[in-house]
Amino acid sequence: MIADDLKKATAETLKEMGIESQKVELEHPAELSHGDFSTNVALVYAKELKTKPRELAEKIVGKLEALSPKLEEIEKIEIAGPGFINFHLSKEFFAGEVSGIGEEYGKNKQLSGKKVMVEYTDPNPFKEFHIGHLMSNAVGESIARLVDFEGAKVVRACWQGDVGLHVAKAIWGMRVRVKSLKLEVNSLKAEDWGRAYAEGAGAYETNAETKQEINTLNKAIFEKSDVEVNKLYDAGRKVSLEHFEEIYKILGTKFNHYFFEGKEGREGQKIVEENIGKVFEKSDGAIVYKGEKEGLHTRVFINSQGLPTYEAKELGLNQAKFKVEPDIDTSIIITASEQSEYFKVVLSAMSEVLPEVAKRTKHIAHGMLRFASGKMSSRTGNVITGESLIEQVKELVQAKVKDREMSVEEKNTLAEIVAVGAIKYSILRQAIGGDIIFDFEKSISFEGDSGPYLQYSYVRAKSVLGKAKEVGIRLVVEVRPQQLGETTTLEKLLVRFPEVVERAGTEYEPHFVTTYLTELAGVFNSWYAGGKIIDASDPASPYKLALTEAFANIMKSGLWLLGIKVPEKM
Repeated sequence: MIADDLKKATAETLKEMGIESQKVELEHPAELSHGDFSTNVALVYAKELKTKPRELAEKIVGKLEALSPKLEEIEKIEIAGPGFINFHLSKEFFAGEVSGIGEEYGKNKQLSGKKVMVEYTDPNPFKEFHIGHLMSNAVGESIARLVDFEGAKVVRACWQGDVGLHVAKAIWGMRVRVKSLKLEVNSLKAEDWGRAYAEGAGAYETNAETKQEINTLNKAIFEKSDVEVNKLYDAGRKVSLEHFEEIYKILGTKFNHYFFEGKEGREGQKIVEENIGKVFEKSDGAIVYKGEKEGLHTRVFINSQGLPTYEAKELGLNQAKFKVEPDIDTSIIITASEQSEYFKVVLSAMSEVLPEVAKRTKHIAHGMLRFASGKMSSRTGNVITGESLIEQVKELVQAKVKDREMSVEEKNTLAEIVAVGAIKYSILRQAIGGDIIFDFEKSISFEGDSGPYLQYSYVRAKSVLGKAKEVGIRLVVEVRPQQLGETTTLEKLLVRFPEVVERAGTEYEPHFVTTYLTELAGVFNSWYAGGKIIDASDPASPYKLALTEAFANIMKSGLWLLGIKVPEKM
């Protein structure tokens, strides 16, 4: 609100000077000592008014100071450099803002009344949940929460490939393993299917006869034409989906809708066949979409065996989304960046056969997860599973907390919360389009630039509040004590949370929240170390406690936006 007031007052001042079309931009100076907001309007409009920027800045400041009763939240206005105008907000303004920092602080109504579906994670039954799915889940869950914070009704969706060549490879591999290892079908676990897939995938690439067998098996699975295969298929699908649910619970995700290639994907074939000759063309026994007319490339939508490809299934999926939730305003799809070119073609085809769906569909691509120190060990083939990464980080955390006074159960719970937080922070600490370099040791550091550091900072603040309650000191924020002197950096940063959240939500970039929380935690910890907070003889102690609570509320909300849980103690 204060930023809007400043923009309006500055624009009115420019209008009085003869600038009919005014555009006022405000930003935060890089140095907090230079003020809370800054504008370069004097540099922008000096030439038009035929004056020097600094002279124009002086005139603007003079007129703004005359409006001081209307701008009572401004403590002072300064001119810097060639003509930048810096605004310093009053101590009373910050005290008033701090008093309103509760658990709902930072929420806005940018998307009030809107419904947004976010599709992410998308693991395939019969294969293992790998680190790419972990990456998609972290990004998708955070974007879903940011959209929720903007007032939208969020619907979470997961799209899973329960038919396709990968399923045929897994079932082929499992038939071999069941026969050679005398396994019981109903006692098979998710990792057994992961190994079976790896075996089938390897054989498919190295043996021409096996390749043909798997291709034939793929058609039988899709058509459900073999009773024995169907039995194996049903067992594998059930185990995989149950296993995924266990992982979602650890990650803090709960989906509203599950879509499957075996159901919704089949509808895509009908959409393609109904548009042959209009949008799609026959080519060498297959049906394709020629994207060259849109500056893209040709992709197959139904292959020469008459089976729908991922591209066709994608059309069926996106049509189904709007059938189960007809009033979706925006449908967001989160995938790895390696699928960006694929999605350009799919969305182009979709714009012709499902124009209303395409109009409301947005694709967001994230990078890959890599490791700073060589390769990470893998249980199956060369696939690094999400669970194995979580377990390895958990082991490192458990080693750090082994001497803490906690029960074994408490240590295990803490290790899981901290491990997942460490991984999510590492994924969300930079813009989502780039690859992530994961460093095991840095990820679990309690010293800064890590998920555990933010969690520890929150726990520290809650501990202070708990001790204050024990000694009977009540937090008070109505009046800011004179003993505190100038506005603290902590106060200045706390009130920026709403605009950080708004930017992160508007741009679908969680890293703005991550960066802000890391800076805020550093400032809080320095402030904490700079003097006593709990002191019955200090008149400023109740206000310091109010700042501590405001920090804890923002840290908890910010970590929630990143999908990171906060432990009770560390």
